[in-house]
Amino acid sequence: MSEPCERALVTGGCGFVGSHLCEQLLDAGTVVVALDNFATSTPDNVARLLARPGFDLIQHDVTEPLPTMGFFDVVFHLASAASPPDYLRLPIETLRAGSLGTANALDSAERHRARFVLASTSEVYGDPGVHPQPEHYWGHVNPVGPRSVYDEAKRYAEAFTMAFRRERGANTGIARIFNTYGPRMRTDDGRMVPTFIAQALADAPLTIAGTGEQTRSLCYVEDTVRGLLALASTDHPGPVNIGNPHEISVRGLAEEIRAATGSRSIVTYVDSAIDDPKRRCPDISLARRELGWWPLIGRKEGLRRTIDWFAGRTAESAEESVR
Repeated sequence: MSEPCERALVTGGCGFVGSHLCEQLLDAGTVVVALDNFATSTPDNVARLLARPGFDLIQHDVTEPLPTMGFFDVVFHLASAASPPDYLRLPIETLRAGSLGTANALDSAERHRARFVLASTSEVYGDPGVHPQPEHYWGHVNPVGPRSVYDEAKRYAEAFTMAFRRERGANTGIARIFNTYGPRMRTDDGRMVPTFIAQALADAPLTIAGTGEQTRSLCYVEDTVRGLLALASTDHPGPVNIGNPHEISVRGLAEEIRAATGSRSIVTYVDSAIDDPKRRCPDISLARRELGWWPLIGRKEGLRRTIDWFAGRTAESAEESVR
């Protein structure tokens, strides 16, 4: 698929990444149907899209057979809990989204002969033994640990997607998304960027799990969405890493956010999560070569935009509480 898509289905369209994807698709002139059950998202994320021509929001659980929604030429499957507190709170639902949800989304794409793009995750690599992580690395995942409900759901979704491609000739692509951040993240979603920002803005202690020496690679959401769109515009099967190859320690990130907010917060340490990866950094050679994609927004600028958004939300909440 080399031409811009005319009509797209986005499962999980009201989520953090999904809502930004819907917005960029609309900006490109694509008619968008967003499907979401609001288990870990909110329709507020797409509130300003509701008045735009070509956007439709349907409340539906992707693990149930999909309703009749008309023709699509691309299906983006993003529906899933994505943060540790969410998938640990919703373990069965997370596994079903990766299995039944993927099956339903694939069936829909097949009916319309549409391009199917699976939003997988860097978590398929587990606690990696190879660094940085290339797509041909099979991973080091605990299949029965607490995190397995998310890790294995995505690994299964990848296997299901490839089975459709091999056995039915489906036009599929798999994106392995690394840590993504930006506006519209929930303050309580448990991931480090919104957690540190919320704590810093409140001058509360910045809580680091473990030693803080573990590393992550952060990609601004606008870049991540560009990567998904780049994959959708090709016939490449993936998997392809979508992430920022610039690595930072968790402690280093906390200190950057504290400095950027002018916070008086102190740093405190709590027990590390079970099976928490020690290093996480993508090899994006394949994305550069096959998709012509790489991240454009640096961490300093991305954090500034994200902090500004969170600060604005905090100010709005304070005004509402006074009324």
